[in-house]
Amino acid sequence: MAGHCEREDAVSCLIREAEEEAGLNLDPEGIDLVHVVHSQDSTSARPRIQLFFRARSWSGEPQVLEPDRCVEWRWFNPEELPDNVVPYTRQAIQAILDGRPYSDMGWTP
Repeated sequence: MAGHCEREDAVSCLIREAEEEAGLNLDPEGIDLVHVVHSQDSTSARPRIQLFFRARSWSGEPQVLEPDRCVEWRWFNPEELPDNVVPYTRQAIQAILDGRPYSDMGWTP
């Protein structure tokens, strides 16, 4: 799940986006930051920071509420992801499995 913050803190943004995109209600006390990816697509692109959170609990069943952006919600074994996973998401999942809280991509020395 991804989104742009609208003059709100990151956890509030996550909670809003989870409800808007998937119909899930998250408890702010049950959310943990698990990874940060600092990325740059090219030297002319604006750098981005992606925050990855783990929700320890939620209520509701995942629903496709933005069918123009998402066709289905599915659970995958993190070690057997489909080929079409977004590269920074794939990188973050691997880093989380490895216990690393930070990674970066697209930066040239």
